[in-house]
Amino acid sequence: MSSRPDLKVDDEVGFIRFFRSLSADSNDDTIRVFDRGDWYSAHGAEAEFIARTVYKTTSIIRNLGRSDTGGLPSVTLSVTVFRNFLREALFRLNKRVEIWGSVGTGKGHWKLVKQASPGNLQDVEDELGSVGALTMESAPIILAVKISAKASEARSVGVCFADASVRELGVSEFLDNDVYSNFESLVIQLGVKECLLQMDSNRKDVELGKIRAIADTCGIAISERPVADFGVRDIEQDLTRLLRDERSAATLPQTELKLAMGSASALIKYLGVMSDSTNFGQYQLYQHDLSQFMKLDAAALRALNLMPGPRDGSKSMSLFGLLNHCKTPIGSRLLAQWLKQPLMDLQEIEKRQQLVEAFVENTELRQIMQEEHLRSIPDLYRLAKRFQRKQANLEDVVRVYQVAIRLPGFVSSFENVMDEQYQTPLETEYTAKLRSHSDSLARLEEMVETTVDLDALQNHEFIIKPEFDEGLRVIRKKLDKLRHDMDLEHRRVSRDLGQEMDKKLFLENHRVHGWCFRLTRNEAGCIRNAKGYQECSTQKNGVYFTTSTMQTLRREHDQLSSNYNRTQTGLVHEVVNVATSYCPVLEQLAGVLAHLDVIVSFAHASMHAPTGYVRPKIHPRGTGNTVLKEARHPCMEMQDDISFITNDVSLIRDESSFLIITGPNMGGKSTYIRQIGVIALMAQTGCFVPCSEAELTIFDCILARVGASDSQLKGVSTFMAEMLETSNILKSATSESLIIIDELGRGTSTYDGFGLAWAISEHIVTEIRCFGLFATHFHELTALADRYPKSVKNLHVVAFIGDGTSGEDNEDTKSKQNQVTLLYRVEPGICDQSFGIHVAELVRFPDKVVNMARQKAEELEDFTSSEQPGDGSSMAIDSYSQEELAEGSTLLKEMLLKWKDQITDKQLTVEEKRQIMRELVKSDEKLQANKVFQGIKTL
Repeated sequence: MSSRPDLKVDDEVGFIRFFRSLSADSNDDTIRVFDRGDWYSAHGAEAEFIARTVYKTTSIIRNLGRSDTGGLPSVTLSVTVFRNFLREALFRLNKRVEIWGSVGTGKGHWKLVKQASPGNLQDVEDELGSVGALTMESAPIILAVKISAKASEARSVGVCFADASVRELGVSEFLDNDVYSNFESLVIQLGVKECLLQMDSNRKDVELGKIRAIADTCGIAISERPVADFGVRDIEQDLTRLLRDERSAATLPQTELKLAMGSASALIKYLGVMSDSTNFGQYQLYQHDLSQFMKLDAAALRALNLMPGPRDGSKSMSLFGLLNHCKTPIGSRLLAQWLKQPLMDLQEIEKRQQLVEAFVENTELRQIMQEEHLRSIPDLYRLAKRFQRKQANLEDVVRVYQVAIRLPGFVSSFENVMDEQYQTPLETEYTAKLRSHSDSLARLEEMVETTVDLDALQNHEFIIKPEFDEGLRVIRKKLDKLRHDMDLEHRRVSRDLGQEMDKKLFLENHRVHGWCFRLTRNEAGCIRNAKGYQECSTQKNGVYFTTSTMQTLRREHDQLSSNYNRTQTGLVHEVVNVATSYCPVLEQLAGVLAHLDVIVSFAHASMHAPTGYVRPKIHPRGTGNTVLKEARHPCMEMQDDISFITNDVSLIRDESSFLIITGPNMGGKSTYIRQIGVIALMAQTGCFVPCSEAELTIFDCILARVGASDSQLKGVSTFMAEMLETSNILKSATSESLIIIDELGRGTSTYDGFGLAWAISEHIVTEIRCFGLFATHFHELTALADRYPKSVKNLHVVAFIGDGTSGEDNEDTKSKQNQVTLLYRVEPGICDQSFGIHVAELVRFPDKVVNMARQKAEELEDFTSSEQPGDGSSMAIDSYSQEELAEGSTLLKEMLLKWKDQITDKQLTVEEKRQIMRELVKSDEKLQANKVFQGIKTL
């Protein structure tokens, strides 16, 4: 931050006037930055925003212009600081960025030269660099949506979407419910970063408001576009020019989707696709089928920890981080896509499983792929994009060549697989395709070997072979002579300084200083007092210096290199043009290698877990059960200092399709129900799962209500968020869904909460009839199992409480009496305590507070139990005759007197007193047979 550039502007008055004319139509979500050569500036409200975001203080703001006339608040940014801010603005803050540059020689001539948004990074890919690509778990998808909603009908939704780095347009049109759960599922499947909506200046359109709320929940940037942009008048003409398909766009079935075509029109205008003639005839149009993938909502995404969160400490805290052992950027992006798009087709799932199994069984093949082959593959999609946008150079051609010459190595490794069981699937999915792409790129290899000087690559020079042109040959000869003279000077300096060549004294081509010498920092003292040596700079790897002879040689070398580059420009242009024609092959190859990378990554994760994963048996959709033996949560078991307790899961149709799990806080209820969702999702992506045995049915969606957080700034309380998520579940679930609910009803009173929990559970059991898991502290909910014994089963997480029966009354004994040991084991049956006060003790609440809490809890229990008969006891009493009541009262009184005699003046614990009462009741047959006593027992 100390190297922040000074604020120096030539024509301050003119710039301030220009900037204020711009700010009249400013947008809160857009940040304008001005490129001033080797530094950047921002002004007005944007300056204050950057000061707070980047510098964390407003004290660095300077006024441009005279302060007595108001001045213009301004900040400056170095190139490095600007690039860091760009990543922050686009990836985390969901802002749009405009970069303005000066044009012409006149003062104050500025124009918009680059603009970027979370879904469209094309203009700023160079500024973002490779770090920008690495910070994204998935490709930046931008989507336009158009809706048609009539009060009496279902909502129709049409979308068009694209990854701006790939020349494809996807469209989809579908019916939706009033909470737009299909739309929410779609934007999650695609990993949308930015959404184009029709402009709604007064925020009066309720339906657009719902779409906006979904985008907000999913962390998607919203861009409002004029309604006219969504018109379909020119779309067929535009598509005919853009698409590779030579037929007229009017003949394509997708053009019948009128809402989707309106969205396509808006997206094409927003991306400015038609203004770049290199796009013509290059795009593909395809239709996305929402039903071929499992649906996930934003709540499920959070509950299953699918993607990394801002506070995740380690990679393995998210499923993406855990499974991402990909060696290529294209593989990592495809993995993120697969996790959001679990498959619904049994054959496709089994095909992926078979490939994963091939790499699990063949350790050598897996390691060769990861360590030798995939590690060297660059981001082929972005490389192809550089060629398509006429930004490629000779270095990019060489990178394609280096990929091409590695393909025979891939093919050869697959051909060496001897196991016949895996030969065919590997041949179909990889070997045949890679062999074909290798053949297609053979001509490119030949061209590069003929024209490019591959020997110069070791000096990081990308040049045409001198033999290819007479002019180049002459210059090369002179350059070689200069290089020989440099080596002689290297030897002379080595002798003069007494430093060993290439061990302590190096001759290097530095990116700033050109050809010069480098000494390790330990040896650099020898040039400090020596004559004839000029120090250039001191860096981590040593001290750079030169001599007058080397400076002369370097200047000549730079001049000749410049001539060489000028002479070869035409030849380079031809070579790059030929390489550009291979873009379709590159994109297809990228798809094959990304697929391979993800499958190998699945196999790696399956083998390197604390206990290996297994291949699950998948039942066809709508059939079979979900039974997991020794299931584990894949992320939880990877955390340090955790010895994970495994548990079985049994979701069986017409027997135990709805599981109610009770038990203490921190006892493992949430982990148990979430791990089932995670395992189901992993199985449908084709990955192995963390169990000793597993069989699963195919779920059409996973719907979760887990730990809703309030959004008070948006006017949404915890309870409202909880109800919204649950409403979405009830409207979206089908008989083939998996529902996960954790602690529903905590945000309101106990009675209301229990009533809602019961009604929602009963609706799932009787109406939706799908597999479900419900973790709760409402122990009364377990009575649902008595009402629906063929569907509902009760489970509880086990906890052990020390009961201190020694009779001693010291502090140690008291602490043992209340000590809770959480066993994290799930067993059949009911847990009738919540242990909330015990947990308070675990975190060392003051004794006074704990004792008061226990006292108040007991009072409330007494109050509740005395109230409950009050509601129904009058009805119960009315059903008995006077004789029955009198007899019951007498028998009960006799039993209580006997009990009093047996416990008086004896040192007994509460549990021992209860046991004596139980034995007295058991031995009194008359009391047990009495109708009134039986009625009291059921209350």
